[in-house]
Amino acid sequence: MLSIYLLIPLSLMLFVVAIWAIWYAVKSNQFDDLDNASEQIILDDRQERRKALKQLK
Repeated sequence: MLSIYLLIPLSLMLFVVAIWAIWYAVKSNQFDDLDNASEQIILDDRQERRKALKQLK
């Protein structure tokens, strides 16, 4: 019974921290473009290779 007095406030604090973390992630636009971010790395690499090949020619 004594452990409930520790676990309930601890779980409420963790719940508040989780809600804050989700709110912060949404507010800082981390969920705006989930699909194109991974593809952008590949496209940037291809563009750099093309520039390098044009400079060699």
